[in-house]
Order: sequence, then C-alpha cells, then structure tokens
Amino acid sequence: MKLISINSGLFKLDGGAMFGVVPKKIWSKLITPDTNNLCTWSMRCLLVDAGYRKILIDCGMGNKQDEKFFSHYEPHGEQLFESLNKNGYASEDITDVFLTHLHFDHCGGAVAKTGDGKFIPAFPNAAYWSNKKQWDWATNPNSREKASFLKENFIPLLEQGVLKFIKDETEEIIPGFKTIWVNGHTESMMLPVIQYNSKTIVYMADLMPSYAHIPIPYVMGYDVRPLITLKEKEEFLKEAVEKNYILFFEHDAEHECCDLQMTDKGIRPKDFFTIDSI
Repeated sequence: MKLISINSGLFKLDGGAMFGVVPKKIWSKLITPDTNNLCTWSMRCLLVDAGYRKILIDCGMGNKQDEKFFSHYEPHGEQLFESLNKNGYASEDITDVFLTHLHFDHCGGAVAKTGDGKFIPAFPNAAYWSNKKQWDWATNPNSREKASFLKENFIPLLEQGVLKFIKDETEEIIPGFKTIWVNGHTESMMLPVIQYNSKTIVYMADLMPSYAHIPIPYVMGYDVRPLITLKEKEEFLKEAVEKNYILFFEHDAEHECCDLQMTDKGIRPKDFFTIDSI
C-alpha cells in the first residue's frame, strides 16, 4: 500500500467562522488572516494505492461552479487532476472515491460538467462512497447547511448508478481501511482510519480541519452541533494520544500531518511531517 497526498487547491474562508467563539486576538496567532479576515486553507486529498484498488479520499470543490460562487472562496493553487497527473495517476486509474461528507469543498470534484451542460462522474471507473445518514441529511438540508450541499455535486452519482453506501463503522473498504463516524460538524461524517507502515493514520476531514483546531474549544462556527463536536474531539484526542495516531489534515495549508503529545495545556501537536516521510 502507498499513501500519497493529493492537492485539490487552496481557498479562503472567514477566520471567525473557522474558529467559532475563539477571539481573533487568539486564533490569529496560529493562522494569519488577510485584510478581509479571510484565512487560506487547503483542500488536501489522500490517495490510498493498494494496487488492485486506488481510493481517493475527498476531491475538493471542483471547477464547475460559476464565477460568482468562486469569488466568495478565491480558489487557487495546484488543482486535483494536475496533482494526480504529477504523481503518475489519471482519473481513469481511480477505482473508488471516498467522500467524508457532502459539503461542496469535499465532494465538488466528484462530478464534472461537460461542454453541453451535463453532469457526469469525474472519475469514470470509480465507485463513490458515502453513507445513508449523510446522504439523507444532504438531500434534505437544514437552512444552516443548505449553501454547503450543492446537489449537482452528488445527485448525478446516484443517477449514474455509481454511488455506494457504507453500512457502519465496522465495514472495511479494503483491509486496513476503516472509519470513525462523528456527528458534530454534520450528520455522520466519516473519518478514514488507515493502517500503514505499522502506523494508524486518521484523515481528519472537518473534525479538526487544521492543527490549530486541536485545542478542544476551537470549534468551527459551521458545525451544526458544536457541543457534540467538543465531546467527539475530547474522546478522539484521548484515544489518539494513547495509541499514537497520526493526524492527516485536510484543510491545514501549512501542515500535512502531526502526532500528538500531552502537555500542561492539554493534548497538542508533537511533530509535524508529511505523509511520504512515514
């Protein structure tokens, strides 16, 4: 098995929204905002190459939205297919696309728009993985999340017959690839847990989008159940430090991975490194 970090671009989000009740005076010491209070975040995917299966975890926001939409997020940097190609892969090589959840910045690249306006799966030979609870949540969105669930990003997957549902946390996509389900950010978001080189790698998605979100009170304003997120973070971090998990960050523009240590301020990052150094 090989694990390869795949870029799908950088984008900007409001710093206050990303840190919730934490004051700017505090969070801005960790992540520097621009003059509009926007911070730069990555959309870092992870390719799990098991030889017979090549699983892409999340796929960024894609490029099919209109100019007005993109103006809110200022996407830039290396894009998904450019990064895949640079690492020796084509879209046809991907056998599975695993979607942690269906917010636009995680699944927008799953579907492409053709020149005649049709929506088709961007990975023609892939099965796409979600779960029924998140699917039902996304297709009948609440007012708080409605702007994040864009149906053109996932309904075509159902229509084309390439969508599959993971049953629960006990199901393995392939041996050594399990999931943790959490419900604070959105309903039934899935965190891939991968056994790799005798290490446990956890793809953090939006439970902890960056290293700056490791302190327990640092919860995004986007989370629909912030008190549940607090509990989920506390339980996860305790397990992660005890079992020496490696955290792989989807949205941290600077840091790809870290391990953890206990400090007098609680659990904090120990060392930062890249996935190819493991």
